[in-house]
Amino acid sequence: MSIAENMAAIRARMARAALAAGRDPAEILLVGASKMNGAAACREAIAAGIDALGENRVQEMTAKLAENAYDGAPLHFIGHLQRNKVRQVVGRAALIQSVGSLELLTEIDRQAEKLSLVQDVLLEVNIGGEESKSGFAPDGLYAAAETARTFSHVCVRGLMTIPPVEAVPHGNLPYFEKVAQLYVDISRNLYDNGFKYLSMGMSGDFEDAISAGATMVRVGSAIFGHRQYQH
Repeated sequence: MSIAENMAAIRARMARAALAAGRDPAEILLVGASKMNGAAACREAIAAGIDALGENRVQEMTAKLAENAYDGAPLHFIGHLQRNKVRQVVGRAALIQSVGSLELLTEIDRQAEKLSLVQDVLLEVNIGGEESKSGFAPDGLYAAAETARTFSHVCVRGLMTIPPVEAVPHGNLPYFEKVAQLYVDISRNLYDNGFKYLSMGMSGDFEDAISAGATMVRVGSAIFGHRQYQH
């Protein structure tokens, strides 16, 4: 199937999941996780109406920017971001989804100040407490969100999470529900209900994420096909 056909199938599933949860399908954005897919695939997804494209690697993102791969859709950075590469992403990505430490937040603010802009970000929640993943621990998230309000060149637009790999079908639903509750609480108590994006759910579990309240899902292989990794 083509990228356009895959996207149509994904959007149909998104709509069914939203309607089953009593939600408007139009309020949920589809981000194409385009890691290891070239500029042509990005352009095909944009032509088919993708809401945004998400990149995991700074080097790949920079190369595709040089090819104008993202023209016509917002670019999101969705992977682990090292502090020494922040300057390559700030001002180029419309949204940095993976801000999981105050040190990273501080560096983003510093680089954004140099460019006289305000960088939109999401705070990443390590909801499974996995050592291999970055992100704020749930019990430290509120304090981090409170600190983030003091930065002049960063705007927190919501939360993002990557839960543990599912052991059983629908196994991530409890994680999604916990992050959704954090999202509601922090948005209401700290941000005057101003949060816009709750980014959670990928190719294998986005329907459960939507049922829990996701406003943005990140789908890669179900749109672009399985990635061919180099060994």
